[in-house]
Amino acid sequence: MGSIPRLALLIASTAALLGAQTPLKGSVERIKVHAKSLEGNLEEDSPDRDVSIYLPPSYGKTANARRYPVIYFLHGFTDDDERWFGFRQHWINLPLVLDKAMTDPARDMLVVMPNAYTRFQGSMYSNSVTTGNWEEFVARELVAYIDSHYATLAVRDARGLAGHSMGGYGTMRIGMKHPDVFSAIYALSPCCMIPAANLLEARSGNPSAEAVHSFEDVAKADFGIKAALASAAAWSPNPKNPPLFLDLPTQGEKFRADVVAKWSANAPLAMLDQYLSNLRLLRAIAFDAGAQDTGIAATVKTLDERLNQYGLPHTFEIYEGNHTNHVADRIETSVVPFFASALSARPR
Repeated sequence: MGSIPRLALLIASTAALLGAQTPLKGSVERIKVHAKSLEGNLEEDSPDRDVSIYLPPSYGKTANARRYPVIYFLHGFTDDDERWFGFRQHWINLPLVLDKAMTDPARDMLVVMPNAYTRFQGSMYSNSVTTGNWEEFVARELVAYIDSHYATLAVRDARGLAGHSMGGYGTMRIGMKHPDVFSAIYALSPCCMIPAANLLEARSGNPSAEAVHSFEDVAKADFGIKAALASAAAWSPNPKNPPLFLDLPTQGEKFRADVVAKWSANAPLAMLDQYLSNLRLLRAIAFDAGAQDTGIAATVKTLDERLNQYGLPHTFEIYEGNHTNHVADRIETSVVPFFASALSARPR
């Protein structure tokens, strides 16, 4: 009889050990958020946006009314939250990555990703009459909605902003302009840091982009043409130029310096000097890129140099990889620990 309690104890101890080694799982919700800032956009995208939300393993399971920090995460061009959150097969499954990363319940966080896929296949997270005011939606309306519907710490010290590629661009753009909303930013492989650089050298026009005259044509275009059109819709909108309501930097053989100037004005490396005081208000800044992602790695190195010139503390790394192949690893081992350290886990 004495061996049965010992056996039960052994089984219970083994189960507890196995449980400790198995990552706890968070849960995912996908909701609709109406954005007044996106109403009336000329490309006629819906202002009712899908938003995917990762709720950490401890969410709603504590006796006390615990409130959590939030990471707002922005996806890249031609991407959407549906793919990133595993509702469709993709190169990343963010909830699975977050389950592995959030190993300390004391530092659990919500992660929120809006669907920024548009008729041009990406919003550039900018304000435009053509695409809608995406910067305003992310920084104001979405944050307000999440704070009013979920158990968040509704203060800037508990909010972080991160993103990949186009989302990395959005992170730099929105982060430097809204330090009253977000206190820490992490840009993964941010695109478009100097979007007009190639245009200053290639003045022969872009006949393929100029040949696109409908959204059906946009859908059939290659990635580069889509990117040019999405950039134009975001940074050089023209309500008098239907049906796409945008101006391209070239028109036939004519190089449009006024349009290039608009694109350049939206480049984070051009904006940095103007928003330096805002960047100093951030509690933490980080960015990275894969060494084989050569163009983006070069601009990220320039960003590092510029911040160093101003003596602005930040975290920067070039790692072995391309544009996507190690992003999941980076989120698990760098992004989540960065925000776990940078964001406040309690009211101030």
